Amino acid sequence: MQFANTRQAMAWLHTWLGLIFGFVLMVCFFFGALSVFDREIDRWAIPDTRFEPQPMPSFDHLLLGVYEKMEPDAAEYERMMPVYHDPAAGPMTPRTELPLDEFWAYTTHRDPVLLIGGGYRVPHEKNPDDHNHIHARTTIDPRSGAFIPDDQLKIGSNWFYPLHYSLNLNWNSVGIYIVGLAAFFMLVALISGVWIHRRIFREFFTFRRHKSTQRSALDLHNMTGVVALPFHFFFALTGIIIFIGFYFMPVTGTMLSPLHDLHEQTESENTGLPHKRSGVAAPMASIDAMVAEARQRWADRDMAGDVGFLMVHHAWDRNGYVSIYRAGSDRVALVGEGIHFSAVSGEVILEDPQHGFAESAAEFLTGLHLQHFEHWLLRWLYVLGGLLGCACIATGFIFFVEKRRQQHARAGSQGSRIVDAFAVATVTGMVIAALAMLAVNRLLPADMTGKGDVEKWVFWGSWLLTFVHAAVRSAPVARALHNPAWREQSFVIALLAVLAVVANWISTGDHLLQTLFVAPYWPVAGVDLSLLATTAIALYSGLKLPSALPRQQTSNGRPAYE
Repeated sequence: MQFANTRQAMAWLHTWLGLIFGFVLMVCFFFGALSVFDREIDRWAIPDTRFEPQPMPSFDHLLLGVYEKMEPDAAEYERMMPVYHDPAAGPMTPRTELPLDEFWAYTTHRDPVLLIGGGYRVPHEKNPDDHNHIHARTTIDPRSGAFIPDDQLKIGSNWFYPLHYSLNLNWNSVGIYIVGLAAFFMLVALISGVWIHRRIFREFFTFRRHKSTQRSALDLHNMTGVVALPFHFFFALTGIIIFIGFYFMPVTGTMLSPLHDLHEQTESENTGLPHKRSGVAAPMASIDAMVAEARQRWADRDMAGDVGFLMVHHAWDRNGYVSIYRAGSDRVALVGEGIHFSAVSGEVILEDPQHGFAESAAEFLTGLHLQHFEHWLLRWLYVLGGLLGCACIATGFIFFVEKRRQQHARAGSQGSRIVDAFAVATVTGMVIAALAMLAVNRLLPADMTGKGDVEKWVFWGSWLLTFVHAAVRSAPVARALHNPAWREQSFVIALLAVLAVVANWISTGDHLLQTLFVAPYWPVAGVDLSLLATTAIALYSGLKLPSALPRQQTSNGRPAYE
């Protein structure tokens, strides 16, 4: 393909990269925006977790007893035990008899519940140098140690958030590779977009709402793109940086494996933190005392704070040690000052040194992307940036269709119809899928077996139905008319959002008067208010959008396409 100049080539590149990867980027932006408040969505979806965030509970008096009740994951045991186990060395150890080797606990300033996990050592392993563990992972109420049922899906953190970076396509991690590819081409699209619009910054405040749909869509596309340009560029770049190690995982897991093992051994020698178990049993000292010591050391460095992450390595072994990390919600950089203790004596082995410039810069960029900080205004700016990205992509889809609608209609082509149906399912269909999931979550009984799986099927099923509906209703596009599916699905969005709010009220009693005034609880109130705002926007959009515009008539009575 030949182009008259570089600008024309950039225009072609921008158009087709946006069309091909628009769906993926739309998902990344929308569910990335929702993920800013993923923990709040979790609390809305699981009423049993609607209490205030708790500090890390006592290890000695609560957590230790909980770990003793945990069991290795059954599915992982069936899948990985034959891989790790050496039949020649002895019989395969039953799942419930695997010895606990390591365990951890994690919380944030937004988590009322506590996420815990453990690694169970495999006796008679094939390769003793590998990390041969069968894992367990669960959520508990930190006030009592009671387990939160695993079939209650954390819609915010375990569904919406992974959609943002993996599309929830977990087979061979194909979703992460697709998102990484989309992020790379997004950078190309951003650069090409600025290149082709020479007057883009001059026309920043130009929005001709009374002009044609094509002109208005282009103005909005340019406006939202310029406003959020730094946001989009930064998040695309940092997303690639965060996952760069994963993208090269095949190399690190094969060619660089010996180097990795050597690095771990060298690090163990330099830090004094044992790399392997000694094989000599030993009791553990009070971990609560270690936590108290860590808090005092942080306070002495003018960094008073609570524990965010705690991990015990080589439990009940002479080489056991405990790593305690400070919760870093008071800063942007994703860093938690770690202090490491001997699990046997309780003495400090190592206090993490201050990081250099390169490492500090990486922690700052990662922290900005993952937003673990407690700055609520900045969080809402993240939401705004994500929604502006959605608006930029949506208007790009509309502009593409509008620019070619008349041409395709004259030529009898179905191209615009296909793209328009695809755009409807991408823009409004995605919102419908999320709202249907939330509504069903509140309509189904909390103790229903397999409730989380039903919610996932509702999500994918409703999304598929929006595409079918958009495709069926797209026939007018082939005649240079508008697809009424845009208007109809906007009304469905409004209906589902209201239904979710009402269903939450009926199923829990937590209506807005309750959560705003009687017993203020902003996580639930915020979700309900956001749903009502969605209703208002969807209703306004539905009333403004045409069901289908008739073709204009020329003076000779022949149809003329607008």
